[in-house]
Amino acid sequence: MAQAASKTCDICVSASGSHYCLECGQYFCDNCKGFHKRQSVTKNHQFQSSSDVIPEVKSKCRDHNEDVSFVCNTCNVAVCSSCVTGSHSGHAFSKLLDSISQLKEKNTTDLRSKVHETTQNMKQLEEGLKAFDVKVEGIVKAITEEGTKIKTMVDKCISEKIASVKDQSRKERDKLTKLLEDTQMDLEAGRDLDKKMNELNKTRNDGKLLQSLQKLTDDIAKLTVKPIPEFPNIQYTAKSATDNDVKQLFGNYIISEMRAQQTMNRERELPSPKSSGIYICSCGGNKPPPYGRHQL
Repeated sequence: MAQAASKTCDICVSASGSHYCLECGQYFCDNCKGFHKRQSVTKNHQFQSSSDVIPEVKSKCRDHNEDVSFVCNTCNVAVCSSCVTGSHSGHAFSKLLDSISQLKEKNTTDLRSKVHETTQNMKQLEEGLKAFDVKVEGIVKAITEEGTKIKTMVDKCISEKIASVKDQSRKERDKLTKLLEDTQMDLEAGRDLDKKMNELNKTRNDGKLLQSLQKLTDDIAKLTVKPIPEFPNIQYTAKSATDNDVKQLFGNYIISEMRAQQTMNRERELPSPKSSGIYICSCGGNKPPPYGRHQL
């Protein structure tokens, strides 16, 4: 949480104001706080540490030197009340705090949805990888059992076949492992954005926060959730053993390559916002940069 600057007690104006009264909006030292709590009319007042107080510093309109408290939806700029009745007259407006609140809610919903979907994808990938390993081991066992019956005549061929199965299946397994790693990175990226969002939620509500939230919105929109592929399959078809041509005694196995599943919702991208940021009006115009002189 943002740290407030060192404050002086508003009562005695001498000691350090280490306590902040939420009801009075004043800073108190230890002694003045104790006296404040002993008064019948103020004994139930709530205090918090002055270091936890976020200073109320609002963005100013440079033309009118007023607090920016509205968003001109027509021009996508943050404006003051004078701008509303002046150069932006007739435009569509919303309150700055409402826009910030809506962006916070949207970011929370969208990010939670993508993190949840990525988590579910990871579980399916892990389960599919384990199942594929089991199938591979089953094929290895089948080849080994058949080779054992043929004894020493087919020992060399057994080794070649097993090596071939493992080599080709390893390629598909590596693909699954790589996809699992990529999905893990996507999840970590989502968690990083979640941390950023939590940090922004602790920041004062002003035009700068609105821009940060819109940047976070763009980052969330770029966060993609990779679809689950169709897992590779492996099967083995045995053949009857003879004393001729050892290699012909073994059956054939087939390992299907990993393919992306055909689905209607392969990637659900969030719609990109109309603008990458809301500007603070400083020119009285209604054109976004670079044509106007809107300053952040």
